[in-house]
Amino acid sequence: MIYAVWFPLLVPLLAVPIARYTVSRLAPRAAAWILVSSAVLLACSSAAALGALTALGFLRLGPVAALADFSPQQLGGHTALALWTAPLAMALLATGTALAIRMVVRHHRQVRCEQRVIDPAAGELTVRPDEYPYAYALPGRRGNPGYIVVSAAMLRSLSPDEREALFAHERAHLAGRHHLFLGAAQVAATLNPVLRGLREPLTYALERWADEAAAHAVGDRRLAARAIGRAALAAHRSKSPAARRGAILAATGGAVPRRVKALVHADDTAGRGRVDCWRLIAAAALPCALAASGAGAADAVEDLHLNVQIAQKRAGSR
Repeated sequence: MIYAVWFPLLVPLLAVPIARYTVSRLAPRAAAWILVSSAVLLACSSAAALGALTALGFLRLGPVAALADFSPQQLGGHTALALWTAPLAMALLATGTALAIRMVVRHHRQVRCEQRVIDPAAGELTVRPDEYPYAYALPGRRGNPGYIVVSAAMLRSLSPDEREALFAHERAHLAGRHHLFLGAAQVAATLNPVLRGLREPLTYALERWADEAAAHAVGDRRLAARAIGRAALAAHRSKSPAARRGAILAATGGAVPRRVKALVHADDTAGRGRVDCWRLIAAAALPCALAASGAGAADAVEDLHLNVQIAQKRAGSR
């Protein structure tokens, strides 16, 4: 445990840049799944490692060890980590958990507040008479896939064909439950701040995923690119106060020029020559890093449990 417990805390420093590099040329759907899976696994592993360090430190305190029916001296010698790691690990774990819960509650309230002003009878599309352009996908509840919320100003800034492309983009966010991807990554980044580096590529991948779905729905990649570009330009010029954060996704989010270029040129996932070789190496290194993180956390927890059992047996034999 003295070595394995540090793997989940150090591996993200290497895994995050590897993941960013690996997914930069993948299809948007695959990139999104890889990024969110990596973030969740790395966050869970680091949280488990901090929990093991916290538990080990407290079990070396007499009153705590007495509750488990053994004495601190009966713990295995190889678990003799410095006592200062326990309060530090506990502080990091408690802070991260508290911030994650606060974020989830805040986002839940934000979505519920938005949902309360939606008229269910209006159907999928809700148009608000606001004078600043915006459009976003609002998750639904109780079997409802969600709503597309758009301002009158945004509708005026787009042609009818461009509006259909915009609606298809937001509809793809709802159908793919992209808010869950982004929410999971945000929770992971709160538990382990190193994972914040995965949020930007995940947002881009989700937007590209929706872009491709919109292009397929309208049957015209240039139309989809034009709609996204004009919507983003209108929102930027107006400095819209309706910019959404958290788990609500808008068509004007992400790296818009890069997204438009990807749509116009039909494919931003092709690599050539030497670049492909490095990406293959990175693609092989990423699962190894994730496996090392998960295995380190599992080994630390298992080793802690085993040593507690051994200490209890030693105490019982006396």
